[in-house]
Amino acid sequence: MHIQVVLFDGFDPLDAIAPYEVLYAGGSASDGAVTVELVTAEGPREVVSGTGGLTLRATGALDLERADVLLVPGASGRVGEPGEVPEEEVGAGEWKQDEFIPVLLGRTLTTELPALLKQAMDNPDITVATVCGGSLVLAIAGLLEGRHATTHHMGLDMLDATGAHAVRARIVDDGDLITGAGVTSGLDLGLYLLEREVGPRIAHAVEELFSHERRGTVWRAQGPKPTTF
Repeated sequence: MHIQVVLFDGFDPLDAIAPYEVLYAGGSASDGAVTVELVTAEGPREVVSGTGGLTLRATGALDLERADVLLVPGASGRVGEPGEVPEEEVGAGEWKQDEFIPVLLGRTLTTELPALLKQAMDNPDITVATVCGGSLVLAIAGLLEGRHATTHHMGLDMLDATGAHAVRARIVDDGDLITGAGVTSGLDLGLYLLEREVGPRIAHAVEELFSHERRGTVWRAQGPKPTTF
């Protein structure tokens, strides 16, 4: 299983690094059954995060021929209040420090990323995973209509408004789409990917190594619907 963690300018570093470390450890524990790399839609480059200008180097290009899983992080920046971000600013201009998160997410629409993500979503052999606002990158590109997904609790209304079925859960498994909620859910999403794709013994070994137990029930659209409490 080869995972490509897709970076973009303004990304949230913990969204990317938490699952990267978990998956890398899973590769070590499975004699190389899992490999992971940082990529961008444009190819190898330095990518500036939205957290204090912290920079990571993407070593490769997003490659649908090589990837079994694409993992998309969210953005890090100013949250703002509803209506505070002028609509004309969303997706406009070049990256600068302390921008509003909707602006950073919207700017991905001006890159090659949405087209590549659409190809991935249309390919049943590729699983697309997201952490936090990464699901909103897909949603604002019109790729989540009718799909079950989650995101950071402050973005659930926005996710629902795009036509997705927003679920208030830490991890949502919708088949070839797996989404995580808040920033630290990247740890749990990485562990779940290991369990689902490689096996529970590998996932458990990484849990022990990291002294972290995955939280919550992974939500799936299975079983009877619960009654209202």
